[in-house]
Amino acid sequence: MTKNIKIAPSILSADFSILREELKALEIAGADWAHIDVMDGNFVPNITFGPPVIKSIRKHSNLFFDVHLMIEAPERYLDAFAHAGADMITIHVESTIHLHRVIQQVKSLGKKVGVSLNPATSVDCLKYIIDELDMVLIMSVNPGFGGQSFIETTIQKIKDVREMSSTVDIQIDGGITDKTILKCIEAGANIFVAGSYVFSGNYKERIESLKIIDKVVI
Repeated sequence: MTKNIKIAPSILSADFSILREELKALEIAGADWAHIDVMDGNFVPNITFGPPVIKSIRKHSNLFFDVHLMIEAPERYLDAFAHAGADMITIHVESTIHLHRVIQQVKSLGKKVGVSLNPATSVDCLKYIIDELDMVLIMSVNPGFGGQSFIETTIQKIKDVREMSSTVDIQIDGGITDKTILKCIEAGANIFVAGSYVFSGNYKERIESLKIIDKVVI
């Protein structure tokens, strides 16, 4: 059987004017994590949250805060995000030239650490670091905007990462729906970011439509 499935709605698709209420609604609806997309306008063409926003909502939610840094030179801000309340900090392979050092920096802050790969980035870059990681995040869309369609070559990348490690969590971000999640699970993924899909309907019904896959035996 595959590892336990976790659903991590991306608050990028939430109503920012009532973010505290949105987080509570997700918790009640059965979300496991809150996925927090941090964008700097340089690494990706969009700007979103910083540490002050995360700090302000941290005290209003018991959800696991899955902070995805889509920013250049993330090592400059790791302390700030850790102290703001991140539980997991995920950095992009493409965002730093000293990846191993940054991984160690996150771990030294007492946080779980993930590494993310853009759609065109080969899994080969994980060869010498995968044993240091709690999670690999495979982007199934090009990062920067919500509502994009799932990139089918992601399935092979999931299989390749699962062959490299039977224990690391594999997260998929982009285009996740009740239609695309099953093939990702079959390939070996177990954590799923769902933004537009969850927030465009009844939160509980949408999350349950993804979590029912947790009963599938692979």
